[in-house]
Amino acid sequence: MRTRRVTTTRAGGVSRAPYDSFNLGDHVGDDPEAVRRNRIRLAEGIGLAPEQLVWMEQVHGRTVAVVDGPRSEPVPVTDALVTTVPGLALVVLTADCVPILLSDDEAGVVAAVHAGRVGARIGIVPKVLETMVAAGARTERIGAFLGPAASGEQYEVPAAMRDDVEAHLPGSATRTRRGTPALDLRAGIRRQLEQAGVGAVAVDPRCTISDRTLFSHRRGAPTGRIAGVIWMEEQR
Repeated sequence: MRTRRVTTTRAGGVSRAPYDSFNLGDHVGDDPEAVRRNRIRLAEGIGLAPEQLVWMEQVHGRTVAVVDGPRSEPVPVTDALVTTVPGLALVVLTADCVPILLSDDEAGVVAAVHAGRVGARIGIVPKVLETMVAAGARTERIGAFLGPAASGEQYEVPAAMRDDVEAHLPGSATRTRRGTPALDLRAGIRRQLEQAGVGAVAVDPRCTISDRTLFSHRRGAPTGRIAGVIWMEEQR
């Protein structure tokens, strides 16, 4: 089974400022028609029908949903999707949080995960790995991709918050370029995945806060959302 992964940027859509232009989030105040057109453009750009894309109502929790077919509405109150169905594309939306795309190609199991500070702290990653294994995956065969997110150099937080997250997600505490307390959630998540036995972890180094080709809630809200998409190509 061939797995495909895609990460969008903010370019190439129809949304107007401050959502310009390829905003894919339908919960940030953008014109719903612009979001609808952008989502159709995303589907067409990756060679799928719009109804093949499955979206989430992300809430910074640790709920994982297993999906076995198209959904007419976003899956409610969930931060991770898992499927074994080829041609079903799972979408995670972010603008500083960590988008995680996971796959066991041999078993034919894929997942898309929204891991912000809260979700990562309370264990969304172990929960989705557990769900993938229940669907037939093996942890050592899983490959992980961590997409663009707020970097430790830019993600400044109070010292107490940094220490609290570090206690639950070791490896995430760091300092900004200015020497102030900060979080590098990708570093903590990568460590968590590797310690769980995940076979391979790749990281997109781009920082949403400093890279203006990406949306960043911390840099300037309101703003749009980029998407991470994962799916298994249907056999022809």
